[in-house]
Amino acid sequence: MTETFLRGTRGVLAVCALLLSAATFTQARQSANGPTAPTSAAVGNQPLIGQQGITASFDAAINQDGQQTSGESQSPAADSDTGIPTMFPHFKNDRIWLSGQANVISQWHPAFHSPYSGKNSLSPEAQDATSRVLTLFTGLRLTSTSELLCDIQETGGHGVGEALGLAGFINLDVVRNPTLSKAPYVARLMWHQLVPIGRSRVPNDARGPYSLFSQIPERRIEIRFSKMSLADFFDLNTYGTDSNLQFMNWTIDNNGVFDYAADTRGFTFAAFVEYHHNKHVIVRFAEGLMPKVANGINLDADLARARSENFELELRRNTIRNREGVLRLLTFVNHANMGDYRTAIDNFLAGLTPRPEITDHPLTTSIKYGFGANFEQPLTDWFGIFGRWGWNEGRHESYAYTEVDASEQVGAWASGKRWGRKYDRVGLAYVSNGISRDHQEYLALGGLGFLLGDGRLNYAREDIVETFYTLHIWRGFYPALGFQYVDHPGYNKDRGPLVAPALRLHMEF
Repeated sequence: MTETFLRGTRGVLAVCALLLSAATFTQARQSANGPTAPTSAAVGNQPLIGQQGITASFDAAINQDGQQTSGESQSPAADSDTGIPTMFPHFKNDRIWLSGQANVISQWHPAFHSPYSGKNSLSPEAQDATSRVLTLFTGLRLTSTSELLCDIQETGGHGVGEALGLAGFINLDVVRNPTLSKAPYVARLMWHQLVPIGRSRVPNDARGPYSLFSQIPERRIEIRFSKMSLADFFDLNTYGTDSNLQFMNWTIDNNGVFDYAADTRGFTFAAFVEYHHNKHVIVRFAEGLMPKVANGINLDADLARARSENFELELRRNTIRNREGVLRLLTFVNHANMGDYRTAIDNFLAGLTPRPEITDHPLTTSIKYGFGANFEQPLTDWFGIFGRWGWNEGRHESYAYTEVDASEQVGAWASGKRWGRKYDRVGLAYVSNGISRDHQEYLALGGLGFLLGDGRLNYAREDIVETFYTLHIWRGFYPALGFQYVDHPGYNKDRGPLVAPALRLHMEF
C-alpha cells in the first residue's frame, strides 16, 4: 500500500483504538461489579444496519450451529441477539433494546488512465479517503404486539471523489452530499405493530433492532410507520446487503436500478405493510415520500404530487440439496418532479440551453418505474450463491439512489465455519451496470446527472468485481480487507480501469 493510503488509515486505527480502550474499561467495571446478565443463544437471521438504511446480512448459515468453533475466542456476548458476537451483552428482556455499531472504511485508488474529465468525474489522480458511521439502536416494546424503535446516527469523513464519477460507487457508507451537517441525527423513528392472524406463535429468529418480540404470530401482518429506510426491508439478500461485514459497493449490496424513495442520507417517511402468510410466502408494500429535487435532503410532503409505491413478493422453498432457496420479486413506481432525458437533449439541440440540463423544466410530476429480482441459494451450511437482475425505464432522470437503468449481478459467499472460524466471512461478486440510450446521449452531449458527467462519453457498461475477507478478532471487533476493480467507470471506455483496495474496521456493541 502506498504512503497515501497508509495516511488515510491512521484515522481508522485511532478510532478503533479509542473504542477498544473504552470497551476494555467498561468490561473491567462490569467484571468488578459481578457477572453480566446471560445473553440469549439466539439462532436465526438478525439484520445488522449500516449507512443508507443498509440491512446487514442475516448470515443464517453461520448461526445454525451454536457450538464453539475452533479458532474463535468465546465471549459472554457470543451468539447474542444479533446472531454474532458483540462487545457487550444485550438485554435479555425483550421489552428494551440497546446496541450500537461503528463502521470505518478507508479506501485508496492509484492514478488511472483518463484523457479528459468533467465536473462530475472521479479524479484520475491517486486519492484516499476515510468514512465513518456511528449508530445507536434503541427500542421499547409497549405491548405484546407493538413497539417503538429509534436509531441515532452520526456520519463523518469522506468518500474518494466525494462519491462522484461512478454509478456503482465503491463505499456504501458515503452520502452523496459532502456539505451535509455532521451533527448526529435521527435516522429511524418507527412505530411497529403486529396484527396476528390465528393463534399459532413461533420464536422470533430475527429479534434485534427492528423487532424486539421474543415470539411472533406465525401468520401475521406487520405495520411500520414514520421515518425509515426502504432498503431496510426491500431487496434484502443474506449474502449481499451489508456494508458492515460484507461487500461495500453500492450496486452489489443493493439493486442499482431500485431508485428507492429517500433523502440524501437514504431515509424517508413511509407507511410499510408486510404480510406473512407462512414461512414460505411474504408480501411487502410501502408508500414513501420522494425528495423535492434529485439527491435532495428535503422530502416533498404533497402526496398528490410526489410519492413512491414499492411492492415485493418473497418466496422460500427447499431446492438444491434440500436447502431453502429464496426468490424476491420487486417493483416500484416513483412520482416526482423528474426531468426527461430526451426533452433535455432536444432543448439543447434547439439552442435553448448551453448544454443538456435535466433540471431545466417547469414543476411537474413524472413517473419512473422499474423491476428487480433477487435470489439466494445456500449449497452447504457454510457456502452459498446469490444474484440480482434489475431494469427501470431509463427515460426519466435517476433521482434518489444512483444512475443505473439496467443491472445484472452474481456472487458467492462463504463463512469461516469450513476452516474453523465461524464468524469470519469471505465473498466475491460481479455486477454489470448499464443506462438507457437517452441517458447515454445526455451524458455524451455534456449533460450532468447528480453523480455522473465526464463532459463526453464513449459508452460501455460499467463492470465491477469486488472481493472481501472479514475477520472476527475478538468479541464485536471485525476488521476486513477489500478490493474492487471497476472497468469503464461512469460508463466511459475512455477512462479507467480503476482499482480500489480498502481497509474496514467494524465494531458491534
